Amino acid sequence: MKKIGFIGTGVMGKAIVHNLLKNGFCVYIYNRTKSKTDELVKEGAIWQNSPQELVENNELIFTMVGFPSDVEDVYFGKQGIFKANVKGKILVDLTTSTPTLAQKIEQLAKEKGGMALDAPVSGGDLGAKKATLTIMVGGEQQAYDKVLPIFKVIGKSFNLHGTAGQGQHTKMANQIMIAGTMTGMTETLAYANKANLDLDQVIKTLSGGSAENWSLSNYGPRILKEDYTPGFFVKHFIKDLKIALDEAEKMSLSLPSTKQAYELYEKLSQEGFANDGTQALIKLWWQNGSSSTKKD
Repeated sequence: MKKIGFIGTGVMGKAIVHNLLKNGFCVYIYNRTKSKTDELVKEGAIWQNSPQELVENNELIFTMVGFPSDVEDVYFGKQGIFKANVKGKILVDLTTSTPTLAQKIEQLAKEKGGMALDAPVSGGDLGAKKATLTIMVGGEQQAYDKVLPIFKVIGKSFNLHGTAGQGQHTKMANQIMIAGTMTGMTETLAYANKANLDLDQVIKTLSGGSAENWSLSNYGPRILKEDYTPGFFVKHFIKDLKIALDEAEKMSLSLPSTKQAYELYEKLSQEGFANDGTQALIKLWWQNGSSSTKKD
């Protein structure tokens, strides 16, 4: 039985660990809030008291936390990953973070005799549950080849895009695209609702034509059910868009549509919906997210 260490069992991490357990892996887990691991422990996962302890007991370690600051803490903190001996070990960060931080982690891992990959994912909670995630990887070919069998268990699309940090740059490109589809999808529903169209019928029709996209097919039906539970948190999407805009600025690149999406999600967060799913953007048009209560 193969051993894997996994740090971060939130919405996405929990689903990934569940799939690893289901596929016969022995998974050691750590999460900042221990109670969020209870269900996984019942399934057979092994609790560890710190990232340091987890690394000491495993050769392959995955991390999936919320923000770059969380990544910093997990890797460089008091009982963090780099407090353990990482020689001969592979560290894989699935968090969407900054390219600079990915490079910092890879450099220190290499200095200590280990390897590291930045491997942010796309596909939301459904992709994590169904093991259909898209995984965008940066790092050395040797490390990628060794981790590939695990990527095949948790995802359906995975590519090495270059050296450390390039996985994060690819994820930024992904989030720039998603920013457009999410704003387009919510404005589509707001318009169709204002025109008194049958929204379910509109989604079905548009999903069969050139306007078809993942956001409409997956989040449109949730919106109609007034289901705003997070497959992906608003607060995390804001973080991603801020990283994308910051990286674009470093390259003297203007992204006006992405900036507009960032500002809309910031407004949504300020109205109290930071912990909703990204489909909650419709609440800027519909009071409480209900199509029967339109905002003027």
